[in-house]
Amino acid sequence: MDSEYKKEDFLLLFGSRIDIIRRKKGYSYERIAQGCNIDGSDISKISKGRVNITLSSILELSKGLDIHPKELFDFEIEA
Repeated sequence: MDSEYKKEDFLLLFGSRIDIIRRKKGYSYERIAQGCNIDGSDISKISKGRVNITLSSILELSKGLDIHPKELFDFEIEA
């Protein structure tokens, strides 16, 4: 990974991945929130790259999306 790569860029890619999965499954933020311990409005902020979350939140999000946590990191980082 390039040393010029910024945390904000990673957060945007991660959030974008959440939205891709969410749309594929036809889930709303509220639907995801029902399956995890994160508020729907917070999930929206995460998907927009506005919030840096913890590992336990990643696990919760994967539960809400009905996926394995590693699927949240299935994106390319351009160097």
